[in-house]
Amino acid sequence: MPLILKGGPIHFGPFLVTPQVFHQTPLSIALVNLKPILPGHVLISPRRVVSRVSDLTPPETADLFLTVRRVGRMIERVYGASSLNIAIQDGAEAGQSVPHVHAHVIPRRRRDLSTTDAVYDLLDGEEGDLKRGFEGRERGETLKVDDEERVARGPEEMEAEAAMLAKEMAKEPMD
Repeated sequence: MPLILKGGPIHFGPFLVTPQVFHQTPLSIALVNLKPILPGHVLISPRRVVSRVSDLTPPETADLFLTVRRVGRMIERVYGASSLNIAIQDGAEAGQSVPHVHAHVIPRRRRDLSTTDAVYDLLDGEEGDLKRGFEGRERGETLKVDDEERVARGPEEMEAEAAMLAKEMAKEPMD
């Protein structure tokens, strides 16, 4: 059963992501990732489409990071993680592929990648190019996103994960 969202369609940059959203506040959204680096890799974004952190208002900034904190607790619990990578690529030269502020929340466990910092190479490479992934999905393409033949996920898989995470967010205490 899809999550019932308030306020109509939700966009991540130019892309419609309403079915991927599993949590929302008046100023922020949390959505499942089209191309997760590790299981449980999600994105937190302000509702308002702005490309840089410096474009956020003080209330948007506070809400974004409070949402990162709350979603991060839930992701750690649900995915059995002992740590999190929380990353923001603030601008194109920093690797931001969709011009809409977003924080990556990635659950981590001991030895889940070849090195602790491998996640940053994955965020910066083709694996992290969300713009290419969204545009390909809109054209009906199945995209290979790294050498292990990992592909961008389909809408059904992302909707199912969003529904599961929405139920888990309901268990999280309010801050």
